[in-house]
This record gives sequence, structure tokens and C-alpha cells, in this order.
Amino acid sequence: MLKIYNTLSNTIEEFEPIEKNKVKMYVCGPTVYDKAHLGHARCYITWDVLYRYLKFLNYDVTYCRNVTDVDDKILKKADEQNVDPSIITDKYYKSFIDSMNALNVLRPDIEPRATKTLGEMISMIKTLIEKDFAYVVEGDVYFRVEKYKKYGQLSSQPIKDLLNGARVETTDKKESPLDFALWKKDELHGYNSPWGKGRPGWHIECSAMNKKHLGQTIDIHAGGADLMFPHHENERAQSECANGCEFSKYWMHNGFVTINKEKMSKSLNNFLTIDDVLKNYDTNAIRLFILTNHYRMPVEFNDVALTSAKNGAKRLINSVNGIETSKEYDEKAIEDFKNAMDEDLNTSKALAILFSLVDKIKKNDNKQISANTLVYLGSVLGFDFSLSEKEVSEEELKEIVEPLYEAFNLDKNLDSKELIEEIIKIRTLARNNKDWAKSDEIRDKLLEHKIQLKDGKNGTTWQII
Repeated sequence: MLKIYNTLSNTIEEFEPIEKNKVKMYVCGPTVYDKAHLGHARCYITWDVLYRYLKFLNYDVTYCRNVTDVDDKILKKADEQNVDPSIITDKYYKSFIDSMNALNVLRPDIEPRATKTLGEMISMIKTLIEKDFAYVVEGDVYFRVEKYKKYGQLSSQPIKDLLNGARVETTDKKESPLDFALWKKDELHGYNSPWGKGRPGWHIECSAMNKKHLGQTIDIHAGGADLMFPHHENERAQSECANGCEFSKYWMHNGFVTINKEKMSKSLNNFLTIDDVLKNYDTNAIRLFILTNHYRMPVEFNDVALTSAKNGAKRLINSVNGIETSKEYDEKAIEDFKNAMDEDLNTSKALAILFSLVDKIKKNDNKQISANTLVYLGSVLGFDFSLSEKEVSEEELKEIVEPLYEAFNLDKNLDSKELIEEIIKIRTLARNNKDWAKSDEIRDKLLEHKIQLKDGKNGTTWQII
């Protein structure tokens, strides 16, 4: 049976959904004002694996991941560029989706935008005011934290400790320094509300989107460890006070990505976008790097670890090359995989099962069954087996490319790989000049010689087929 670590109870618990065989799962999505970074890769690959594994266990999963498209950072960038905020959010939402696609992260079932849920936010805030959990001050609305007695349970911080030097914004408007904004007065960028023009606080957005799309109580609420306080703490408080019931049965949090033992952040200038990393490592390498570590633990980013993951991923993916598919599975491997994943998503143990199948394939031990099982279980962890490359020796490659020197009138002193790269440069120039006929002709010529090109956002790659 699946067991997961529940942040709220600080224990590993057996997973039992509220409704039999159905799972309602919410993950805090991106604030779309900049490119997605390696921390986002860690977060969304983690919950992608949870989503895939729950479906592997035959649960009917409804996965909701929001888009925060109204926020101080968005408005600041829009003002700096003198454009409408929607220009910023549309640009970076598309960039985020491109990055997630490049990482083979599945799209959630529901992807609501904050700006499309304003009516539900206002309604929830009105309920909180009516129940005396919130109050209005000069167009702002604040939540009364001390009235919610369970505040601080999720992040294991008693209210009295939070009051003594809390990490919260203070203002003379608040009754208590712990109180947080549900609605902010904003005459310039605001929306109409019963309290005047303004915009929602960050926390109320997720509460309203949760309720609208999944209901008052959900099975799993997940996100990065940095969201535990104050975001998830505040979400829980306002949702339970407004709805009068439990908000989420299980809370799950993934660990940070660190660089030189420090949390990755723009302020420390150690910020790496997903696009940056994809220039040197493909989706399988990044996924293997992340899944080698337990999801709750910090991951230290470094090139040595990623290079090792790159080599491991190639071994994993390429092991099934040229093997005919089988309709049979290695049931023992599947059971071992399931036992590993049932231990709070122990992906490190699960990967060991996959590599044991690689060894079986190499030893020609039930080769077809092992390969079939590897692809089946590997897909549960989100590996993309379409990126497999046929392994050829230098001699074989030399024989393959020999006719191409004359066909493209290129220097015979170029080695085989240099020759292919030069041909790709010729094709790229044709594409840049919008000479699509020449571009297609070069692609087809290479394909005749078993060299397949793949155009991606970071350029063109090749493989022998």
C-alpha cells in the first residue's frame, strides 16, 4: 500500500483517498513573470512522478496546477516595459509550458488562472468577513490569524513563536503583525470589488481555485518546501475558516535545489533556467539527476552529478534499442518497483530496479520481456524512450558518412562527427534564410544515410537510426 510523508502530521501515513479510487490533487503552479528555473524542474518533475504513479495504481486522478497571473512581480515588470500585464503573463506562461514539455512533464487535468477566478476569491473573502475571520481597513482586507487556533501547525511553528520576531510584513493597518492580506487596494491595476478597486492577495488565489475546481476538501496539496510558510499555512487557515471543514488530507513538499550548498535564488546570482540546463543535458539526464535523490531531500546541483546522470540516462534509454517489443512483463520487477515507490516515492530504489533490467538485457536474460518492462516502468518515472540512440562504433559511423563528403563538397580532413555538424550548419543557414526546400533536401539526404535530425528549441541534434 502507498505510504507518503504528510507534512501536517510529520509522519509517514498510509494513503487513503477521501473517495474510493479517486484522488483530487493540487500543486501550486508558477507565477508567470520570468523563465522557469531548475527549482521549478525539481518541483514539477517530482509531482509529475506522483501523478503518473497514482495513475499507475489505477486511481482516477484529477490534477489541478494553477497559474498565478496577478502578482506584484508581474505588475512591476509590466510597468517597467510599459505594457499590459497580460503581455508579460502570456509570454512567460508559454515559456513555462515549453520548459515543462521539454522536461516531459505531463500537463495537469486543470490549469486555472488566477485572473479567471476573481469572483470566487471575492466571494470567499466576503464569507471570511461575515464570519469575523477578516476585516477591512481603507480598502485592504486582512485575515485574523490568531482567531484560527490551528495556525502554525503545518509549518510546526506555534503562534507565540511567530509573534516573537515573525517573518511577516508589518503595517499600522493590521490588528496583529501576523495578519495577512486577502485583498490589496490598488487604484492603478486593480479590479472592482465591494471594498473598492484592488487585487487579491497571493494566498487567497489558491484557496479559491482549489474550491472552484476540486471542492472544499482535497486529498493532496503539494508544492516546494519554500511554500510551506507562509503560503500553505495561510491557504489552510483561510480555506478551513471560510468552508468550515478540513482543507487537505495530505500535504507534501519537495526539497530545495542548492548550488554550492546554498538555495538557488536570483539574489545570490546562482540562478539557472531550465533552458540553460537543457543546452547541455537532455530531459532524461535531468530527470535521472533529480530522481536519484529522495523528493524531500535537498538536491545539490553540480556538473559532475549531472554528467553522471547523463551517462546513466543514456545507458537506461539506449538499452532497449533494436529490441522487438514483447507483450509479457517481468512481474517480479514490477512488484519490486511498486514496493519501492510505495515507500514515500522512493525513486532511488525504483531506479535500481530499472537498472537491474538494463543488466538483464545486456546479459540477454529474457531480453524482450526485460526491455518491455523497462519501458513500462520507466514511463511511470517519466523517462522519454523516444530519445534513444543507436550505438555505433567509430568504424561504422565512418562508413555511414563516407558518401557525404562528396555529396556536400566538404573537407575530407573533418572527422565523422565534425562532418555531420558542418552539414547541420548548412541546413541551419538554409532554415534561417527560409529556404525550406533546401532544408528538407538536406534532412532527407541525411535520413537516406540513417542519420536522423531532430529540431528543438535549443538547436538541432542528430542520431543514427
